[in-house]
Amino acid sequence: MTRVLIGSPIRQKPLILHEFLESLCRLEKKNYELDFLFIDDNEQSESKNLLNRFPARCTIQQPDIFSSGAKYVCNETTHHWKDSIIWKVAQFKDRIIQSAREQDYDYLFFIDSDIVLHPRTIDQLIKANKEIVSNIFWTQWMPDQVPLPQVWVSDHYTLFERGIQEQITQAEASQRQRNFLERLRRPGVYEVGGLGACTLISRSALTRPINFQRIRNISFWGEDRHFCIRAAALGIGLYVDTHYPAYHIYRDSDLSGVEEFKKHAT
Repeated sequence: MTRVLIGSPIRQKPLILHEFLESLCRLEKKNYELDFLFIDDNEQSESKNLLNRFPARCTIQQPDIFSSGAKYVCNETTHHWKDSIIWKVAQFKDRIIQSAREQDYDYLFFIDSDIVLHPRTIDQLIKANKEIVSNIFWTQWMPDQVPLPQVWVSDHYTLFERGIQEQITQAEASQRQRNFLERLRRPGVYEVGGLGACTLISRSALTRPINFQRIRNISFWGEDRHFCIRAAALGIGLYVDTHYPAYHIYRDSDLSGVEEFKKHAT
């Protein structure tokens, strides 16, 4: 039987964490066995208790890295990340990668703790047969923006193709971005340049030196970007699967949409 490890560093509000854990319990497990590895970085005792009551085969590790006073702030506008927190999370993720390697899992599935999954997500990602593939979700990163995906084409967050020396107008850039986003609205598996937050990694990729450590001569923000650049440099393709979009509880106000998502995720 195929063995999958779901890994997540967790510092989350109780109401959001509850929906996240519930969605993991609803995953269909017809074709694979599932284990969990959570790194409990929670500050709230209620969140810690939710993890401890999680009714599945689960290992909960305590962090051994601290961010000298740095606070991770989420509000109704956006999320505010400090560098020290980003690289702390990167070390947590690398610890999870090492556990998947040592225990010889067929797949490692990284997921952020504010994501609600469709029950068939893991089966579909395995079926995609890619070394690294993310399940798509869409987020309104700022209140006045349209929802955008957590995958991109190149650089920090470019959402359209362009040659290295190609000069294009703003109108052409906008059209190419619309084409990219429209493609992601259709069910399929598509190659991308960057991804994160909801990602299946195969054993063949785990045998390579992939990790989330900072690449010192690159200034891009976020550990997922450094992971993706390193994977691409190793010749590992990056893909997104759009068959069963997940739901992102990016703000407390997004909790109101969870029941509607679950109603249609059958």
